[in-house]
Amino acid sequence: MKQNEKLVYMSMSTDSIHGGHIEIIRKAAELGTLIVGVLIDEMVIVHKRFPLLTYDERVKIISGLKGVSKVVPQNSLSYKENLLKYRPDYLVHGDDWKEGTQKELRTEAKEIVESYGGKLVEFPYSHSLEYDFFEGKEREKLSMPDFRRGRLKKLLAMKQLVTIMEAHSGITGLLVEKTKTNENGKIKEFDGMWVSSLCDSTAKGKPDIELVDMSSRLKTIDEIMDVTTKPIILDGDTGGLIEHFVYNVRTLERIGVSAVIIEDKTGLKKNSLFGTEVEQTQDSIESFCEKISAGVKAKKTTDFMIIARIESLILEKGMDDALNRAFSYVSAGADGIMIHSRKKEPDEIFEFVQKFREKNNVTPIIVVPTSFNIVTEEEFAKRGINVVIYANQFTRSGFPAMREVAETILKHHRAKEADDLCMSIKDILQLIPEE
Repeated sequence: MKQNEKLVYMSMSTDSIHGGHIEIIRKAAELGTLIVGVLIDEMVIVHKRFPLLTYDERVKIISGLKGVSKVVPQNSLSYKENLLKYRPDYLVHGDDWKEGTQKELRTEAKEIVESYGGKLVEFPYSHSLEYDFFEGKEREKLSMPDFRRGRLKKLLAMKQLVTIMEAHSGITGLLVEKTKTNENGKIKEFDGMWVSSLCDSTAKGKPDIELVDMSSRLKTIDEIMDVTTKPIILDGDTGGLIEHFVYNVRTLERIGVSAVIIEDKTGLKKNSLFGTEVEQTQDSIESFCEKISAGVKAKKTTDFMIIARIESLILEKGMDDALNRAFSYVSAGADGIMIHSRKKEPDEIFEFVQKFREKNNVTPIIVVPTSFNIVTEEEFAKRGINVVIYANQFTRSGFPAMREVAETILKHHRAKEADDLCMSIKDILQLIPEE
């Protein structure tokens, strides 16, 4: 940096450089020595989409662009940390953040840079058809099996906690894909989808007893994959016979599913939330380990995950049994452990996690807080839990709403009163991609 030359800061997240990026970098560099803050992978995920290129790869590309003097990490969507650290004379950004989800980020950044005498410089946002084309192609790649399959593992490496939401159709998949909130400038969205046997069966009007076969389950997955890009975890129930499980692992891996979760029970499927109220039989450790090992041997890639679900706490077999099974399943090759409970308090879940983490701080732990739903995601992450699955909320919320609409129409002999309970057709169609 030359003496008395102004310092300029701007942020970039892209893994696809187009003419608009080159132009704004050129304009920024004309103002002085340009520092570019490159968003880390986790922030790109919540800001834009899952990056096809890693942070290190994006740094190499941006460092090589003419006009860029220095590249630094930006660890948050907020500019605060880097603005206070580097105190640039100019903060450069496109004018597209004056409205929408980035509006709060702009307000904060403008106040900070002006507080020490700096200036926010905004250039007209470049609406490039070329960029829109390439961005569309990048999103298409994310939906392809070889790209989608490994995303769950990458998310686990990037994020402290991964959140997964139930989907049982193309439209519910789109809701998971597109629903976002903005809290103090931080964009929040779900990381992936859970295809539950309960919800899949219920959507088809069938009992949850593994009556819906794998061919039908695969059709549901295909419908979801056709319109979404996020990773999918399949509820594999007991996994069935070992010979069938091996075949299904290969199929799921090939079509791009990220993980299958199988539970250590045998016999006719009964929902775990019934606990000991109905007869349920837990598999032996040896037999279930054999199933896990067979599935692991059948995998063709390291991307696909086989996760073991432990029913010991559900069946009141005790903490020692649950832990013994967990360590045995990991030794057999399980890529993760799901610990289940039907109690409304999370105490036994937290006890399991604490004792498991004393010996193993690497293997991902998954929970489904249907019963112990008072616990926040922040608390789960603090305790050492890696994945939270919201397993049935779409199904449970959808049916009461539809029943209320049906009753309202029957009561009033017309549909007018039901309109207030309904989403507009226009809003629904905006969820559905045209291509």
